[in-house]
Amino acid sequence: MTAPGVYCETCGKPLADNEHAVCRARQEINPPRYCRECRRRMVVQITPTGWSARCSVHGDIEG
Repeated sequence: MTAPGVYCETCGKPLADNEHAVCRARQEINPPRYCRECRRRMVVQITPTGWSARCSVHGDIEG
C-alpha cells in the first residue's frame, strides 16, 4: 500500500471531502486515474498481468 496523498486517486477531489467510500471500493479493482500528490490525470496502461500509471510530474507507479 502506498502512502496517502492530498487527492483521491479515483475521482481527483481532495481527500478532506470525506466522501470517498465509493472511490475506496473502486480502488480495490481499478488502477488510479489521478495523481494523489498533484491531482493531474495520469496515463494508465492495463495489461494482462497488472497495470502502470504515469504522472508527468511524480513519475510511475505499478500494481
